[in-house]
Amino acid sequence: MDAFSVSLADGLHDPRMGRRKTFFIAGLFAGFQFLMPLIGWVCLHTILETFRIFAVWIPRIAPFLLLCLGADMIHEKNSCEDLSPPRTDLRQLLAQGAATSVDALSAGFTLAGCEFPAALSCCLVIAGITFLLCLGGLQLGRRFGTKYSGRASLLGGAILIFLGVRLFMETIL
Repeated sequence: MDAFSVSLADGLHDPRMGRRKTFFIAGLFAGFQFLMPLIGWVCLHTILETFRIFAVWIPRIAPFLLLCLGADMIHEKNSCEDLSPPRTDLRQLLAQGAATSVDALSAGFTLAGCEFPAALSCCLVIAGITFLLCLGGLQLGRRFGTKYSGRASLLGGAILIFLGVRLFMETIL
């Protein structure tokens, strides 16, 4: 659902987004959601002791990234005076993909009892659902972004900041 929300924000941010970019973003988020649990599974089966040192930091990375991206989106809206289409560059998309899927790394830990084919199947299902949800979020965002183009970037940035704060609060509580 985090990836859906970020997709919604991206669609709001760029209501004239083309079909190719829409599928690229949904595929990128799905790819991260596929890889992260698989990496978690691999870590548990190979480098468990080494990885435990970093496990404490995993929940704290995503809120920070989402807060930064949301603030950047709002700042970009306030600093842009021209009417050229907004840019969501690859760096931002990779950061969004990582931020929304870093918690999926811990989901890979729950697959520890599975053999590789079963873990791979689970990751494929996660990726497929994420892809469909992100396509829906992007389309919905584009539709509302066209209607509310003046405030769409502000709303998109606010969504990312809200997700970051929510994730931060979940790690504290």
